[in-house]
Amino acid sequence: MSILKITTFQAYLFWENIDKNLQNLSLRLSWIREKTDLIVLPEMFSTGFSMNAPTLAEEMGGKTMSWMQEQAEKFNCVVTGSIIVKEKGKFYNRLIWMRADGSYETYDKRHLFGLGKEDQVYTAGTKKLFVELNGWKICPIICYDLRFPVWLRNTPPEYDMLLVIASWPEKRSLHWRTLIPARAIENQAYVVGVNRMGHDGNEVYHSGDSMCIDPNGNTVYYKPNDEDLYTFSISSEEVEKCRRAFPFLKDADSFKLKM
Repeated sequence: MSILKITTFQAYLFWENIDKNLQNLSLRLSWIREKTDLIVLPEMFSTGFSMNAPTLAEEMGGKTMSWMQEQAEKFNCVVTGSIIVKEKGKFYNRLIWMRADGSYETYDKRHLFGLGKEDQVYTAGTKKLFVELNGWKICPIICYDLRFPVWLRNTPPEYDMLLVIASWPEKRSLHWRTLIPARAIENQAYVVGVNRMGHDGNEVYHSGDSMCIDPNGNTVYYKPNDEDLYTFSISSEEVEKCRRAFPFLKDADSFKLKM
């Protein structure tokens, strides 16, 4: 049995202000008083969900990644969230999985939000990311990816936890609160969703609603309408028990996506 301790930060983000966001995040994270394995920040945590990539994008290894490395080393844990990255003349909404030793993995958002013209600015990713932490197999995704179950289908089982970082607006919070339990139940895995708080520069309100749902659809953590830094533990025994008692994944249709 493996226990994973997760710290989620449902943060208020300052619109297109990298320095102010990193300063605020540093202050809030300094309140952590217990050992954690993973700190999770929202989508585009240093800027807000902005299409102003030409002005805001950073090269790999830039200011925000350096800050992530400092925090990972300080807390001796993994720090993850997505930032705006420029690489080879293209822009990416890129999740960084930063370890305490400075090594990292990346995931580029696969499904770009056409309604917000994200697909006109950013380049979509083509590969899933699977990472291991304390014996857990984790699949990190970004916001709009949550709507596409074929991309996330866990057959044969490739992950124990689906991790969703987001800038999901309050006007569609019912969808968020429905899709996360659905993904947990259908994939027999924990789903942890970390959203932002507050209004963005387009006056779109985000109500948070960050949550952790277990493989049976039960709520471990849920927080609406407030900035929140929270640490909780989950057990891999719950995943194993669920899959033993209800071996549904073995009966699932077998298919592969062609990229």
